[in-house]
Amino acid sequence: MGSLRGGGGGGGGGGGGMDEEARIPMVDAEEACAILSAATHQYLDVRMWEDFDKGHVAGARNVPYYLSVTPHGKEKNPHFVEQVSALYPKDQHMIVGCRSGVRSKLATADLMSAGFKNVRHLEGGYLSLLRSANQRHHPAA
Repeated sequence: MGSLRGGGGGGGGGGGGMDEEARIPMVDAEEACAILSAATHQYLDVRMWEDFDKGHVAGARNVPYYLSVTPHGKEKNPHFVEQVSALYPKDQHMIVGCRSGVRSKLATADLMSAGFKNVRHLEGGYLSLLRSANQRHHPAA
């Protein structure tokens, strides 16, 4: 079973077919940075705890979408939606992120299916946020 973690966060995730992808609201890293700076959305990091602990978006909450990932497969957190529901109301404005955008897209789809109305998947995940922040601090000449 998973546990709920608080702190900072970052990451991305996703998956699904073309029709499903078209229905999943997303946000790019630049827009996500602006939204998070304005404090209008919460950031839900769906990476595993050890990845979250290595670095995350300030103020993020961590609810892992997968409990383990091995060469033999992935173990999905069976309590994911329940744990997110314990943290946030279904009308909460949220950005959902993982490392690269794969898990967060899957997690966003699950949350939307469970009735969350204002969730957006972070395209490119935490890595895209890091790249965006780096480009802002060190623009190309």
